[in-house]
Amino acid sequence: MYVIIIGCGRVGSELAKLLSGEGHNVVVIDKNRAAFERLGGTFNGLTLTGNGFDLELLKRAGIEQADAFCAVTNGDNSNLISAQVAKKIFKVPKVIARVYDPQRAHIYSALGLDVLSGTILFAAMIRDKIIETRFSGYLIETKELGVIEIKVKGVLAGKTIAQVNMPGELLVTAIIRMPGVVIPEPQTVLREKETLMAVVKVASLGKIKEKFGLGER
Repeated sequence: MYVIIIGCGRVGSELAKLLSGEGHNVVVIDKNRAAFERLGGTFNGLTLTGNGFDLELLKRAGIEQADAFCAVTNGDNSNLISAQVAKKIFKVPKVIARVYDPQRAHIYSALGLDVLSGTILFAAMIRDKIIETRFSGYLIETKELGVIEIKVKGVLAGKTIAQVNMPGELLVTAIIRMPGVVIPEPQTVLREKETLMAVVKVASLGKIKEKFGLGER
């Protein structure tokens, strides 16, 4: 994939190194040239100094061929403007904007942007760690979908993946089964103390928790 990242702070630099290490083509843009030092000596992508909404700079970055665009600076407004430019002007297929103010997250989502709000994510994770022991929390969340961890016990133990999956609402994508991770088949049977990784429809979380007793201790 060809990915453009706006912002070379802690999040942007780690994302750039991860993607570059996996063999993707990565371009990082930041107003501060010194920020690129966070990328270290192994980063083999391109770095450009400037604003993430400068049209000419974005063209130099190759935005017209980009598969994904991530705006992860420390400013909500800058992230929104950059993301809107990428989505509306250059028609980048996948555009993600980081948002610090959770009240703005819903507004940005309404504009058609995939939004990651650290405040919302961490609040949800902390809440679930405190209140529930089996629903471990959100790993990723967008407006409609979340990726969660579910501890297997009680009614879940002994069920097959086919019995657990709920079309359009819950899809188990992996099982953490010591000593490793298993990509399940429909007939895979769940065992006590395993951990499921699942994609869920956020609007269906209440229904899912009730069906499998995920709020029980």
